[in-house]
Amino acid sequence: MRPATPVPSPTWSVIVPYYNEAGFIQGTIESAIAQAGTSFRLILVDNASDDGTEDLCRRILAGAPHVEVAYLREERPGHLFALDRGFAAVTTPYVCFWDADTVYPPHYLAEAERLLKDGRHVAAQAIDVYCDPESREGRMRRWRMRATQKLLAKQGHVGSYGQCFRTDALRKAGGPMSDGWRFVLYDHELMQRIYHQGRATGSTDLWCLPSPRRGANAHVRWTLWERILYHVTPFAAKDWFFYRFLAGRFARRRMMQENLRVRDWES
Repeated sequence: MRPATPVPSPTWSVIVPYYNEAGFIQGTIESAIAQAGTSFRLILVDNASDDGTEDLCRRILAGAPHVEVAYLREERPGHLFALDRGFAAVTTPYVCFWDADTVYPPHYLAEAERLLKDGRHVAAQAIDVYCDPESREGRMRRWRMRATQKLLAKQGHVGSYGQCFRTDALRKAGGPMSDGWRFVLYDHELMQRIYHQGRATGSTDLWCLPSPRRGANAHVRWTLWERILYHVTPFAAKDWFFYRFLAGRFARRRMMQENLRVRDWES
């Protein structure tokens, strides 16, 4: 009898935190099933849902035995707590965060791997598209945002749902959650920590399709003035911007990350 062929370890960990996403998560799970060109482990983190989201995921993934899945649970309310719980289970060279209401093309992980495997970059940022990515509007969005990534270097340009990392760099940066930042816009704060580890990249082919419901989140937005100051503040002063300037303003407005559970679109 021939010895069993060893199964290679996956290259990617895809962390999907969720809270009551039974109405949206199917597209995200189907995106994972369709990934091609590399290997991955899907880490689903239930952030104390009560709508049967995990059961739905299990039913969908029962028909995809090629997908390695870990089902985890995090009781502390908050997206960052769930991300942190998932990251603790990562053993792969690369890791990315997906959101449970976002669709990813089949080449997403392979494209992110192409961008990161040369070792010159520690992170890749996807481009969020809200229309047909191959339409004229979609292509223009992708080219415009890629130009913005290059022009405004060392800044965050997409939410956590579009962030991909070398695992070793993310660990050195402290992981998804920072003790010094408990506020919204943690995707930008995380990129600030990552840029201390190295450079980020992207491409017009690294894109995703978030749910349009993201437009209904007025309770977690920064002001126009704060956003402008973020863009014009040089990288050497960005730590001051986050931890001295913006943190104080967000604290006074109670812009805590737990507020992301307030779903304006359900009102």
